[in-house]
Amino acid sequence: MQQNKIYFVDVTNRDGVQTSRLGLAKLQKTIINLMLDDMGITQSEFGFPTTKHEINYLNGNLELVKRGVISRTKLSGWMRGIAEDVELSFKNVPALKNVNLSQSTSEQMINGKYLGKKTPSDIIKMTCEAVECAASKGAEIIGINAEDASRSDINFLIKYGKEAKKCGAMRFRYCDTLGYEDPKTTYDRIYKIAREIQMPIELHFHNDLGMAVACSVMGAKAAIDAGVDAYINTAINGMGERAGNADLVSCLLAILKSAGFSNKYQIDPNIDLSKAWKLAKYTSYAFGVPIPINQPAVGDNAFAHESGIHADGALKDRRNYELYDFEELGRGEPEIIETGRMITTGEYGGIKGFRNVYDNLEIEFKDEHEARNILELARYANVHTQKPLTSSELRFIYYYPDVAAKIMTVSPYYEPQGAIKERVDAHLLTKPHRII
Repeated sequence: MQQNKIYFVDVTNRDGVQTSRLGLAKLQKTIINLMLDDMGITQSEFGFPTTKHEINYLNGNLELVKRGVISRTKLSGWMRGIAEDVELSFKNVPALKNVNLSQSTSEQMINGKYLGKKTPSDIIKMTCEAVECAASKGAEIIGINAEDASRSDINFLIKYGKEAKKCGAMRFRYCDTLGYEDPKTTYDRIYKIAREIQMPIELHFHNDLGMAVACSVMGAKAAIDAGVDAYINTAINGMGERAGNADLVSCLLAILKSAGFSNKYQIDPNIDLSKAWKLAKYTSYAFGVPIPINQPAVGDNAFAHESGIHADGALKDRRNYELYDFEELGRGEPEIIETGRMITTGEYGGIKGFRNVYDNLEIEFKDEHEARNILELARYANVHTQKPLTSSELRFIYYYPDVAAKIMTVSPYYEPQGAIKERVDAHLLTKPHRII
């Protein structure tokens, strides 16, 4: 009998970008999807199909899937668990194949968000309608999300899962929305839910109490022990709302290296841990958030030794003080920072400096038209990200210029109606108003 496995659904491009005061440009989100695919991560929850400014980015990334550029990582969209959202999502993003439908399931949230206008039965009804709608649109993977599951009645969660499964749901996402859960209660609750509904379980944990990684791996253990596949939701470098989500690399290492998991539980065989370092570094750069010096595996001090006893022991045999090798994460390449002349390209860059940058990437332009067209895209990309472009971004622009142009194009929503239309029609907007 084939053993159940632990898979990974990275939510950096959905939950991670909801980090207050931070965010990612669409080009940066695309590079992260490409890097997740290169690493073999099972799935990327890549955005919000009902959100207007996401539409070109989402369709552009699905074009990369169609061309085989993204081939191992499935891209999934997040929406509320109501049929109207599903309809709008597939209207905006017709090639969408994988969806997660979210509904609040705790008494606190049903009462606190719906203000007494919805009952638990209504939650199930709306979810089932959304699932059936997604199935009718050709969705291949349909997941249901129980928001605030950790504060929800477990018997209601089981009923919610079973009814949605009858309608065509394929996965159940257990959301510890407030980071309330602990590893022991996580195991007990997930085991019972998985045994009862017999559907793959997604583990979505926030880090408000510092236990997101521990709860995620214990939830995965419970799902596997109960006889179903587990899908751990992660974010790169633990990004996410408030205190963040479970960190991708930490969760991977916990399952691959810890005493209770190593050689006992299997992860998605496509995952290549050696790509972790590059992914973590790029994501840190894109968000503008430095990796903590003591971050597991990818922090600057993760393999640093200063204490006399530790340094001596590590030099004699790295296994004395290192649980895993830095090479396994793709670390070890020198980071070269030029201190002499440096030529960059940006929104005001010229053609000679631009050619020099691409020469260093060993990319040669076929003619002047190609060079100047890519230069313009690189200028737009710099305006788009407001950061010096990385080698990955520059290569992407060169090899997929049409997709790059698409994902960087956003048409602002502006359809004057009501009061704003009256102001525009009356030319009131042309009068001087105190703004500063």
